Amino acid sequence: MSDGLAEKRAAQPAATGAILDRRSLAASHRRLAEILRPGLSVLDVGCGTGSITRGIAMAVGPTGRVVGVDVNVAFIEKARQAHGGVPGLSFEVRDIRTAPLSETFDVVTASRTLGWLADPEGMLRAMVAATRPGGIVIALEYNQDKIEWTPQPPGSMSRFYTAFRRWRGESGMDNEMADHLATLFERAGLEKLAVTEQHEIATRGEPGFAEQAGVWSDVAASRGHQLVADGAITERERSLAETEYRRWVETTAERQLMYMLAAEGTRRA
Repeated sequence: MSDGLAEKRAAQPAATGAILDRRSLAASHRRLAEILRPGLSVLDVGCGTGSITRGIAMAVGPTGRVVGVDVNVAFIEKARQAHGGVPGLSFEVRDIRTAPLSETFDVVTASRTLGWLADPEGMLRAMVAATRPGGIVIALEYNQDKIEWTPQPPGSMSRFYTAFRRWRGESGMDNEMADHLATLFERAGLEKLAVTEQHEIATRGEPGFAEQAGVWSDVAASRGHQLVADGAITERERSLAETEYRRWVETTAERQLMYMLAAEGTRRA
């Protein structure tokens, strides 16, 4: 499929901003948090509303520099309003594949971004180009096919999730991106490759369970309308999935595992 269809389907409705706002560096990009230190320069590709990017800026401190880029104008405006006062942090509306930055960075990261592209290799090449020799490229992605629910969710959500993966796949997006990161990094010529498990696990009784496990109700309430518009599901199916899944999280769900891997590599000196 064309890149244009993937770009259309990857475009995030305003309602998904609430999902992005809940993320943090410590909880949502743990491997990156481990490698950051004061004074580093970092580029965050596909930064969304900037919640993780802010955490990056706090980790590298006032002697560091952090730039968040995204093609979503509304999200960048929101990021500037919410986080623009953090020293050393700036946000730009930019696609680094077509508008590269003039500087290079110690660390270039993309979190949950490559999996929404029909040409992830092109984006990874642009990320490598934005990294200084000896610098680190790190990406975090899901394998959408390896989600685990205990017990199984309502049939309405199972059908929604199947339609969601099919809708993504039809546009050329890779639902198994997490497990293909290592190959992409090798092809990009990166060295010292490492892959670490970063699964997002929500367990009943632990803090944030309802919020974490309930994310698929939020997806049905936001991106679900895109699926309806594209004929992937009906509005009744979308609404039923949202409602029944939210009730399932409140009353029945015990555990959800969203399979994630982080891959990192060093640009040749």
